[in-house]
Amino acid sequence: MRNVDLVVIGGGSAGMAAAIQAKKDGVDDILILEKDNHLGGILDQCIHNGFGLTEFKEELSGPEYAARFEKQIKELGIPYLLNTYVLDITRDRQVTYSSKDEGVHTIQAKAIVIATGCYERNAGAIQLAGDRCAGVITAGSAQRYLNIHGYMCGKRIVILGSGDIGLIMARRLTLEGAKVLCVNELMPYSNGLNRNIAQCLNDFGIPLQLSTTVKAVKATNGRLSKVILTKVDEKLRPIPGTDQEIECDTLILSVGLIPYVSLLENINCPTSSTKGAYVNENMETEIEGIFSAGNCLHVHDVVDFVTDEGRSAGAGAAKYIKGLRHGQERLEVKPLDGVGYVVPQHVHVDTDEDVTLKFRVRAPMKNAVIEISSGEQTLAKINKLAVIPSEMNLIKISKDKIALAKDTITVKVYAR
Repeated sequence: MRNVDLVVIGGGSAGMAAAIQAKKDGVDDILILEKDNHLGGILDQCIHNGFGLTEFKEELSGPEYAARFEKQIKELGIPYLLNTYVLDITRDRQVTYSSKDEGVHTIQAKAIVIATGCYERNAGAIQLAGDRCAGVITAGSAQRYLNIHGYMCGKRIVILGSGDIGLIMARRLTLEGAKVLCVNELMPYSNGLNRNIAQCLNDFGIPLQLSTTVKAVKATNGRLSKVILTKVDEKLRPIPGTDQEIECDTLILSVGLIPYVSLLENINCPTSSTKGAYVNENMETEIEGIFSAGNCLHVHDVVDFVTDEGRSAGAGAAKYIKGLRHGQERLEVKPLDGVGYVVPQHVHVDTDEDVTLKFRVRAPMKNAVIEISSGEQTLAKINKLAVIPSEMNLIKISKDKIALAKDTITVKVYAR
């Protein structure tokens, strides 16, 4: 059996960043396993700009952003296998994979970084009622068909869900000549970034209907021909008498992303409310030597943050491989009032680096106060004009303050 110091599963932005950082930190024996036929992951189909503002201080398209990291991978001589599917991992860090060129192999790793990204919720996941027909497609699939293969998915389009990919596809399809009739959102607020609401909907006169969902879909000759929309109340229940029928040939679903963690589930790795793994400040899961980062840990809104998290996982894996371990004492990190989740979920008291807490609020709030505490001690208190669920918050806590904490670290938000 071949031995490798570090195996990185996934060659997207998180995986490449993890491998690069580990290499810079002195780990030479690294292998990236990527199931697609290229590095970069989902970025290759994201041809719009807006990437790299934090990482490179300039605006790049998705392929341009990915290319910069792929260049570093090649310059550093980090080996990778494409068209390679990881079949299984074990708790003692054996990785079994199937490669087009190599067949089925098992290798032993000293550490593993899981950077497998996420997948879209589809019609079955939301129990979409009505006819089973062509013309119902996820936003990511529509994006891939158009941007990679050059295929239009329809001419008269309704979008359900105001996630960022759906918003971006509303603009993209409009520019290609389709008529995007409306974007509908179940919640009373948008789940996309404000800049995408402005640039992708408002600039093109595409209406956004909040507290609205698809009640059913109807087909003619096996193809979608009509959707029935309905308003919902504060408990997300359909409101009688509010049905609206719209003739269309395509329904695009932008109804959420779910971390892809089947490899971790197979070894009973504890997961959090995000569906991703519980991790500490080094992105190490509850299983020793296995790390997780990026959208398979929790869904991000900005790829620059995915990259930074991958970097943390790579640095953490390098420390583990070198035997640089923390003490056993650690503090739990918990979300409280108004906060949906927080990552990481545990922090070592003797951490040698500042810790960035990443979290999302449950609902929009103006004039908000974000308070991070440990018992009676306030670690951070920040005033913000507004917070919204679609934008992830990042707050850095110094290692000195972490060292002084004696109780569970809590994160809460409230109106001032």
